[in-house]
Amino acid sequence: MADVDKLLEVDGLYKSFGGLHAVNNVHLSIAAGSIHAIIGPNGAGKTSLFNCITAFVKPTAGTIHLAGERIDGLPAHRVARYGIARTYQNVRLFPDMTAVDNVLVGLHRRLSCPIWQAVVGTPRYRREEREAREKAHEILSFTGIENRANELARHLSYGDQRRLEIARAIVAGPRLLMLDEPAAGMNPSEGVALVELIERIRSRLGITVILIEHHMKVVMAVAERITVVDRGTVLTEGTPSEIQADERVISAYLGSRRVRAPQADRKVAVE
Repeated sequence: MADVDKLLEVDGLYKSFGGLHAVNNVHLSIAAGSIHAIIGPNGAGKTSLFNCITAFVKPTAGTIHLAGERIDGLPAHRVARYGIARTYQNVRLFPDMTAVDNVLVGLHRRLSCPIWQAVVGTPRYRREEREAREKAHEILSFTGIENRANELARHLSYGDQRRLEIARAIVAGPRLLMLDEPAAGMNPSEGVALVELIERIRSRLGITVILIEHHMKVVMAVAERITVVDRGTVLTEGTPSEIQADERVISAYLGSRRVRAPQADRKVAVE
């Protein structure tokens, strides 16, 4: 039986593509309210693991529980309703829609009006639309891009596009946010802002965060625990300091990427 004190539990998960085990007997336990990083070399199976958890692909074997409820085998839209939201390695926005309208897309499953009320424009629909737009602006403010609300997504800087993706993911209030390489392509100041945003998402919204990331200064600044995967298998798991000292991790992945883990105040420059 799944431990309901853990938000996410993955047990004996496999995903095979032909003869390749992209995910190979993975066990993963994520505490509610935590920030957990998954690191490893390119091709290690990190995104395949995310895809299994979010039902983008079906696992070959194994189980996935969210807050004690088994979710493996469910379609992606039902997994989303259980409270999992994610972003992707590549920015996936509607480029010719405004920032606020992109966020509104993330609220569609919360709107309860039937389509005919939207077409007619009933008072109930107008009220829901107004409340949704207010919520979208609130989340844009939370993520620091409220001043870009009415700009087309394609006109935003790369860092702001990443923030917009996160805004769209959190607007419906998920329990678990999964970020796939959120710092990719960001400059140092954007990396610092990302660390601060992830910490606010956890502390102020109560959302558990899992991130895949290659930017080691971001990982060491924000993660409380780190899982290292290599060739589809979990190599080890531990605190940032433990991971820094693990010779297997240094050999398999960190090498010249080694970055000192922050002290208790967790304040570190991301350069």
